[in-house]
Amino acid sequence: MSEQASTEVKLEATARVVAVMGDIITIESTSEKPLVKNEVVYVLPSRRSNEAVDEQLMAEVLRVRGNTADIQVFEDTRGVAVGDGIIQTGQLLSVDLGPGILGMIYDGLQNPLERLAAIHGKFLQRGVAVESLDRAQTWAFTAVAKIGDKLRAGETFGTVPEGRFTHKIMIPFDTDGEVEVVWIQEGSFSVDTVVARVKNERGEEVELTMYQKWPVRRSISETLQKKGKTTRQYPNTPLVTTQRIVDTFFPIARGGTGCIPGPFGSGKTVLMHSFSRYSNADIVIVTACGERAGEVVETIEEFPHLQDPTTGGALIDRTVIICNTSSMPVAAREASIYTGLTLGEYYRQMGYNILALADSTSRWAQAMRETSNRLEEIPGEEGFPAYMDSAIKGVYERCGVITNEEEQEGSLTMIGSVSPAGGNFEEPVTQATLGTVKTFLGLSYDRAYKRFYPAIDPLISWSRYLDQLKDWYGNNLSPEWVEDVKEMQKLLVQGDSINQMMQVTGEEGVTLEDYVTFQKSFLLDMVYLQQDAFDDVDSSCPLSRQKACFELAVSLIRQNYNFADKEVARDYFVKLTGLFKNLNYSHDGSPEYNGYIQKIEELRSQFIGSAKAA
Repeated sequence: MSEQASTEVKLEATARVVAVMGDIITIESTSEKPLVKNEVVYVLPSRRSNEAVDEQLMAEVLRVRGNTADIQVFEDTRGVAVGDGIIQTGQLLSVDLGPGILGMIYDGLQNPLERLAAIHGKFLQRGVAVESLDRAQTWAFTAVAKIGDKLRAGETFGTVPEGRFTHKIMIPFDTDGEVEVVWIQEGSFSVDTVVARVKNERGEEVELTMYQKWPVRRSISETLQKKGKTTRQYPNTPLVTTQRIVDTFFPIARGGTGCIPGPFGSGKTVLMHSFSRYSNADIVIVTACGERAGEVVETIEEFPHLQDPTTGGALIDRTVIICNTSSMPVAAREASIYTGLTLGEYYRQMGYNILALADSTSRWAQAMRETSNRLEEIPGEEGFPAYMDSAIKGVYERCGVITNEEEQEGSLTMIGSVSPAGGNFEEPVTQATLGTVKTFLGLSYDRAYKRFYPAIDPLISWSRYLDQLKDWYGNNLSPEWVEDVKEMQKLLVQGDSINQMMQVTGEEGVTLEDYVTFQKSFLLDMVYLQQDAFDDVDSSCPLSRQKACFELAVSLIRQNYNFADKEVARDYFVKLTGLFKNLNYSHDGSPEYNGYIQKIEELRSQFIGSAKAA
């Protein structure tokens, strides 16, 4: 995408500015070159903010009306005046796909921020761009195809090592029909070096490099479904996040979709960081979309120093960060999610499992609303565009599990955080998202205020994947897993009802049996639904440990007890909660772990009833 800035300098203006309203500019064609929707154009401001820089402001055509069009400029439009020239590129808003993406920090238009800062300083200049992929870096290219092989779009003709990953160099995704390899070489080359030549069905020779461009608003997998062997599969494996409340009660399928709505201060960003660090995804794409600059800077500074718990290397080596903060141009924010998804689809096509995190989709929707208002479109609810619902669905629908051209399975999972004003889940963005995703992790300010982490409210959250993944749980955890989880969910609802009754009547207003039920639900909440994000052991709970902890908790909850009164019951559950929490802080199989198991069993034996456990 950013390469256009350097290649289009030589082109002459083929249109001119006729009206300016913020970042929306109306242009008029001055040549026979047609104006095309979603085409990338460059504005040439007559009054530059920096005379030392040849400013070309990147923009996208939003709406075409005959020989005029409305364009959205991705940068500050100060100094743009009526009559200024417009360069048409003839290309759609695209990204560069090739080796060198992992570990990068991009803006929403795939400009590498660290390289931009090194060249132009930390205060980014307007109208400047740098190649998305470093042209000076060389990669060890190994040919997979040989002369005479016939390949289709998306099939691999070579590989390069990218960190611990094998990066597949694929036939361009927009290739029609079969192509025949007529020349190919091996060695260390830059991404723009010609490494192969193929002959298409029209007899034309096409040169192939190690990177290709792809329009961000077009799905790679949908295109390859029509052209090649790529097929969509049914998600049947959970994404393991190592957060007990998520993996056990509200799972997200690998290749599925989820959302995390919550008010300010409820821990959305912290939870997203935990997912990016501990989930069993191969590659993580973090899109910081319109969040405060302080949070994004914290992410950028922390990730290079965090250790990847899977490999022991740096976490950034398997991460791509795309950031458009609230202080950056609003228009680029709208493109950032599409950029992140396109990069995720690219690596999914290689057979990897990708986790795309968007924080937050509310800011993205607000950027759409601002653009729609300036276009004077008929507004929908709360001023959002009428097509917002379909736009949100279109984003999440690009996720899923696919089988690629080599019959390898890859997945793209997306989890988006939503920031409803005042924590109002009835607002349009949250409701549109809830109608699309299959896992809802609703954060509660009350739970966050009580220092519960994660602050996911088990009474309002839900997951449609629990039943969908029943076979996997039955084969990998236990045949009764889903039924046991549903039983514990009912217990939480019962405990909450009894607690509300006690708020009115006090403990004296409920029976001993109901009081014990409340204490059991409170125990489950305290020792299983919550984790300590600062503890080395409890911050990440693998599935095997979750199984052991859950089965112990269920056995303690199902146990029939003999309590003389409510005070004795309360004292027992307080002691039990303390022992269980210490158990959560102990390493598996350690003397401390085994010691707490023994103490729990000794405490339980003091109050076991004569009847069998339920």
